[in-house]
Amino acid sequence: HDITVNGVHMRSTRSSDRSHSIAEKRITREDLRIAAIDLDGMGPPIDEPRPRTRGDCQNGPRPCAYVACKHHLYLDVLPHTGSLKLNFPEHEPEDMVESCSLDIADRGKQTIEDVGNLLNLTRERVRQVETKALFSARAEAKRLGIDGDEMIAGFAHARGFPQDEPG
Repeated sequence: HDITVNGVHMRSTRSSDRSHSIAEKRITREDLRIAAIDLDGMGPPIDEPRPRTRGDCQNGPRPCAYVACKHHLYLDVLPHTGSLKLNFPEHEPEDMVESCSLDIADRGKQTIEDVGNLLNLTRERVRQVETKALFSARAEAKRLGIDGDEMIAGFAHARGFPQDEPG
């Protein structure tokens, strides 16, 4: 996509398919009825048992049909608000190339840009989330009496993260 910033023509590496949140109070019965009609015949049968462990789904068909799974990349349920966040509102779940965050994690190291593209986030947002996760991991290690500071500090230094608590 092409954009103009301060009179300079640039090519954006980010798609215009921004995520879209739907507040719980805005989801109407009609929305649910339409969704039920749209989902009729899609995905696994309702009486089919859902995978319970990584082993149950690891070699399953992709894209994954279990959109409600917490590891599915299509949508997120925000528990503190009850809202739905559609990460890829311009796409249908069955059209996704990557649908499971665990498949991506199994592949190992990813660049910030790759993660941003997979999750429909900017590189800066991915960096922010990664930094917060590192500080949370360090706090949890301390709570458990484990000295994780050296390991986390080494990782943070290698990635160029700040060494102080985020504000």
